[in-house]
Amino acid sequence: MASQQHQERNMGYDQNTMKVLDHCQVSPPAGSVPTTSLPLNFFDIKWLLKPKNTPIQRFYLYEFPHPTHHFMQTVLPILKQSLSLTLQHLYPCASNLVCPPQPNKPHILYVDGESSVNFTVSEWSNANFEQLIADYPREVSIYHPFVSSLPPTRTLEDGTRLIPLMSVHVTVIPNFGFGICIGIQHVCTDGKGFLNLMKLWSSICKTRGEYLSKLGKDSMPFHDRSVVKDPNGLELTFLKEFWNRAESDQKEDDTGGIHFTAAHHDKVRATFVLTKDHIQKLKQLVSLICKKEELETLHLSTFVVTSALIWVCMVKSKEKVTTSDEEDEVYHLTFGVDCRNHCGSSLAYFGNCVAPCYVPLKKSQILGENGIVEAAKAIAEKVVESKTNAWTWLNKRTTNGTKVEYSNKIPMAGSPKLGGYETDFGWGRPLKLEAVHIDEADSVSLAESRDEEGGVEIGVVLGRTPMNDFNSILGHYLNIFTG
Repeated sequence: MASQQHQERNMGYDQNTMKVLDHCQVSPPAGSVPTTSLPLNFFDIKWLLKPKNTPIQRFYLYEFPHPTHHFMQTVLPILKQSLSLTLQHLYPCASNLVCPPQPNKPHILYVDGESSVNFTVSEWSNANFEQLIADYPREVSIYHPFVSSLPPTRTLEDGTRLIPLMSVHVTVIPNFGFGICIGIQHVCTDGKGFLNLMKLWSSICKTRGEYLSKLGKDSMPFHDRSVVKDPNGLELTFLKEFWNRAESDQKEDDTGGIHFTAAHHDKVRATFVLTKDHIQKLKQLVSLICKKEELETLHLSTFVVTSALIWVCMVKSKEKVTTSDEEDEVYHLTFGVDCRNHCGSSLAYFGNCVAPCYVPLKKSQILGENGIVEAAKAIAEKVVESKTNAWTWLNKRTTNGTKVEYSNKIPMAGSPKLGGYETDFGWGRPLKLEAVHIDEADSVSLAESRDEEGGVEIGVVLGRTPMNDFNSILGHYLNIFTG
């Protein structure tokens, strides 16, 4: 876990020292992808309904102890060439989202010879590499300069909006390393699709293209939205909601990146690591209490027990600073459930196929003596339920047709099964992964441990005081597990 001996640190960076070295457009090889229009399914369209839809922004930091000119001459050409080959198979990333006036449907459009991805290379000579790879609390703004901002939306004369879907920002830190940050609109793909994109790009880069010849037909990415079934007619429901929104609400944010606000100045981010031993003992503890209380046997996966522990720690850390007068509020842990296996699509499907899961639990249960057990029970029940009807969660409405509102949400992104640390472009595995987009709220991200198989890495964004409390509370629990 993050060392309690470290306090959050001000990076003291002068972003004006970041120098742009190269800016270009990267597209699939000429003539390799025909002009293609790709319809959206209901999983995609739901992302158009969010008033502030922050793109996925994931940052990968690699060691590269060489000067900038060496990077520009040896690494950069390979990165660009391999990205071009990747886009040949993942062309939606180089496309625009087209939002025409009603009644025409929004869709993804790739135009041969025109569509491409913004690719920017910068140098940041005074970045503090040690703090970038650290786990202890630091200001959330530490990674903002690395963000890959998408180009602005263009509006045609007839009101049609063209929204770029992906951009890449590579930052060289001379004699230390380089970072790759990908910004991608959520309407293009979900977290699993994003990790598949990074795996394909890095594998092509590492093998200088030979990886493609080893991929079987069933492993190649495909984009056919018709494989995702819509038995409940959610596409039309979401389209009507999209069309009925006011024009001012539909307007996309032109920065295409993180929404920098004053609230960010009071937030810090830290990384905590649960070892394989921690997780095993946590599972044993929860099982023991369940037997003692004569509760039913739970589905105790690594995800379930890790999420339960972090949820309890988050609520306890925030409760000390809450001003709510409610006696027993309901809290909601939120995370995505991959529907590829039971919604008619293949694991190689590139697009959105994730349903949002909201796990409710009363504050008194979370803060009670057996809070972790209560949380694990609630999460496990939802995980089991997701195996049969997760996609129905996309259209949660009351009997009178209004949307269900979820209070006290704690969002959780990522998964320990996605393999982010396997993203090796040929210069070694990442030293650090960060989900920069979780800065928008008090949030959590999960990934596999970089250093131990079976461990879990947890990224947390909180205010300064709650983060200190979270650190202490989590440390207390880990001492119990290892005691």
